[in-house]
Amino acid sequence: MDTPEQPQLYLITPPELELSSFPDQLARVLDAHDVACVRLALSTRDEDRVMRAADALRSVTDARDIALVIADHTLLAERLGLDGVHLSDAARSVRHARKTLGDDAIVGSFCNGSRHDGMAAGEAGADYISFGPVNASLLDDGTHAEQDLFQWWSEVIEVPVVAEGGLNTDLIRALTPVTDFFGIGDEIWTSETPQQALADLIAAMK
Repeated sequence: MDTPEQPQLYLITPPELELSSFPDQLARVLDAHDVACVRLALSTRDEDRVMRAADALRSVTDARDIALVIADHTLLAERLGLDGVHLSDAARSVRHARKTLGDDAIVGSFCNGSRHDGMAAGEAGADYISFGPVNASLLDDGTHAEQDLFQWWSEVIEVPVVAEGGLNTDLIRALTPVTDFFGIGDEIWTSETPQQALADLIAAMK
C-alpha cells in the first residue's frame, strides 16, 4: 500500500455479516468507488465461519485487483493466501506476522492513539499504522486519536497512516491533509445505501 497524494479508501467489513448478501453489497461499493484495500474484521471466533467469509470476499476483491487483509488471524491469512493481516495489538505481533507471511505481505498495526506504539510497530516492520477512533466517545476507556497525532506523524514518520473509527464528513475534511488512508466501516454499512454514504464521505476530501 503506497502513500498517495490524497487519502485512499480502506474498507472495513462489519463485525457480523450475511454471506448470502454482503459479498454482492461489497462488490457494488467497489465497483462504484476506487478502494485500495478491504479488511475482513469479524467478531466471531468460529474458524469455519471466518474461512468461508474470507473465501467469499476474496473472490470479490481478487476480481477487482484489490488487496484483502484479515484482522488478527495471521495463520489464516497464510493458509488462505490473503494479502496480509491487520493486527490490533500494536507492535506485539508485527515481527511474528512478518516472519510468518513474508516480505511481500501487508502487515498493518492498530495503535489506538499511541505515538509510542505506532513508532514501535513501524520499527518492527509494519507497512502501515492505524490510529483511532478519531471521534471521542464513551466506549471502552474513551481513548481516541487526536488530530495533532496525525499532523505530527505526517511531518515526521514515513510509514503510511490510517485514520479510522467514528469518521464523519467534518473529521474527514480535517484529516485529509494529514492521513494516507481512511478506514471506513460502520460509517457506510449501517446505511441503506452504502455507495451513497461513501460518496458523501469522499466528497468531504475535496
